[in-house]
Amino acid sequence: MTLARALTRFAVAAAVLGAAPAADAHLVTTNLGPFYDGFAHFFTAPEVLLPVLALSLFAGLRGAAFGRAVLLWLPAAWLAGACGSLWLAPRSPPLAAAGVTLALGALVAADVALPRRWVAGFAGALGLFAGALAGADLSGASAPLALAAGAASALFVTTALVAGQVTSLRAPWTRIAVRVAGSWIAASGLLMLGWALR
Repeated sequence: MTLARALTRFAVAAAVLGAAPAADAHLVTTNLGPFYDGFAHFFTAPEVLLPVLALSLFAGLRGAAFGRAVLLWLPAAWLAGACGSLWLAPRSPPLAAAGVTLALGALVAADVALPRRWVAGFAGALGLFAGALAGADLSGASAPLALAAGAASALFVTTALVAGQVTSLRAPWTRIAVRVAGSWIAASGLLMLGWALR
């Protein structure tokens, strides 16, 4: 293939891709009903999923009592935030979501010893924030309360499984592996921050 032909093909492809209209995100449809659509939506929203994973990893590193506190406060606050934003429909702040993801991932990577009431407070604040983000996405749907209940159930199950699994780890190298996972979440938050600033 000659250089002229390659440049022509590149120019045509760039023109076609440049003329494409903007794509808008939509809810995941499982065809199983709104509850399961909400359940699936939780796993397709990285700005909600990653901070929840980070806080669950952190709670698991700190022990069973921390895991129980997060398991109590995070889903309850998330459901309150989601239900509140169904009617308020706030705009999604991408910088804030990226900052929260980055901060919680760094907290896991650093393995900082914090009091349990602080971790419970983080869980409540994250639940309200992430619930508001998710509720804004769900507000245009036909059955938003069922969607919110499905997403809250997914959050509960994820938090219980991740925090419980990390709590049960005993080998010293497994703590390092969890901290590495936290650093990857922090790196993802940094990427999200870059996209938000772009």
